[in-house]
Amino acid sequence: MQVLMTILGQISEEVIVSREYKMFINGKWEMGGERIEVRNPYNQEVIGTVPNASNKDVDRAIASAEKALAEISELPAHRRSKILEKTSDLLARHKDEIAGLIASESGKAWKYSVGEVARAVQTFKFAAEGAKQIHGETVPMDAAEGSENQVGFYMRFPVGVIAAISPFNFPLNLVAHKVAPAIAAGNSIVLKPATATPLTALRLGELLQEAGLPDGVLNIIVGPGSTVGDQLVSDERVSMVTFTGSPPVGKRILSRGGLKKFTMELGSNSATIVCDDADIGLAVERCAMGSYALSGQVCISVQRIYVQQSIADKFIDKFIAATQKQVIGDPLQKDCDVGPMIDLNEAERVEQWVNEAVEGGAKILTGGKREETIYQPTVLTNVTSDMKVIKDEVFGPVVSIVPFDTVAEAIRMTDDSRYGLQAGIFTQRIDSAFQAIRRINVGGVIINDVPTFRADHMPYGGNKESGFGREGLKFAIEEMTNPKMVCFNL
Repeated sequence: MQVLMTILGQISEEVIVSREYKMFINGKWEMGGERIEVRNPYNQEVIGTVPNASNKDVDRAIASAEKALAEISELPAHRRSKILEKTSDLLARHKDEIAGLIASESGKAWKYSVGEVARAVQTFKFAAEGAKQIHGETVPMDAAEGSENQVGFYMRFPVGVIAAISPFNFPLNLVAHKVAPAIAAGNSIVLKPATATPLTALRLGELLQEAGLPDGVLNIIVGPGSTVGDQLVSDERVSMVTFTGSPPVGKRILSRGGLKKFTMELGSNSATIVCDDADIGLAVERCAMGSYALSGQVCISVQRIYVQQSIADKFIDKFIAATQKQVIGDPLQKDCDVGPMIDLNEAERVEQWVNEAVEGGAKILTGGKREETIYQPTVLTNVTSDMKVIKDEVFGPVVSIVPFDTVAEAIRMTDDSRYGLQAGIFTQRIDSAFQAIRRINVGGVIINDVPTFRADHMPYGGNKESGFGREGLKFAIEEMTNPKMVCFNL
């Protein structure tokens, strides 16, 4: 089931053309019944169709994963590791093809799509290494009175069938962060990729099958969250749900999931603090990348920039210049920085939020215009904390700049949020850095870089309404295993 290719223009000699994709259940590729169109968000061309999974399809996928659990959980660690290592190698071998697929279905700029494939290569390598490092510890039983004759230790075992629900913005690497550690830990999976961007996940399924993954360990079905997703997460055969998406959908899943494990990554309105001793050039460069990559549709996009008053004018001038240098257009072009938003509804929503802010007194320094699904990179000032562009997750190429006097004030404003995923601070002062580390209630504080930074092996996840649980291969494997205590009475 190889992806069909034709002429691509500037990038290579190939581009994805429309084809009929299949769902993946019990090691078989099936056409299904009703079809869902997948469109390129830049030009609205249909690039593929996928089956809209029926209730019966969802049930069969879960049954397949349940049956395959015995095989994958008993597969030796070195064999699971080899499957993951080979998958990593296959991703590297098909880098350009898969990057083109990501750019075509998500609207992500080519350079960021290539970067996503490179990250997924690493993610599977980390998972391959992690598969061989799952272990427990001894427990000093004689620390408790009455247990002097006990010898104890715990071991880690897979949780069971995992439902993985992934978002549109990283159609490969965020799938990898769910599927790879699940396999490493010996679990089976039912994957529901985002309906807007399922093609990359289906291609990954082909590569995992080629790498030798046993039938039924991974099942891939596509369909709306309100039907396919609800049925999947509420099924009692599912032992864990790992989800990346919005807080409202996360809450819906929790209300329907029952007694099972959950990992939830639910977004943010991430802030960056730029102190008066910062390297302004570095801060501007990184903030521009963090604000506009994938049109701001990243959970850890820079949305709020707090700049110390004494350097605010200088920073704003340089940041506006960097914003206006962003190349907007077709994501398949090599020089593109900012492509379309995922669909027209999202672009119109961002436009509405910016207009509301302007009506409330905010000022547009640059941008603020929409053409179909493309929303221009936009910089706002004179914003207030009750505006949607500040208090909610914009999930678009819009950033607000707010001056501050003291670092303590900037930290307070940064933490004044119901979200808590990651935050950044640019400073040369170790005391300022540690103030941020200690006082901002987030899952990660990034010093001299933006909150958009993520290395794939680090613990990644949020506090407050940004969710709970951690990704990052070692940490995801821990989430996807249960400790089992063993005691010997001597």
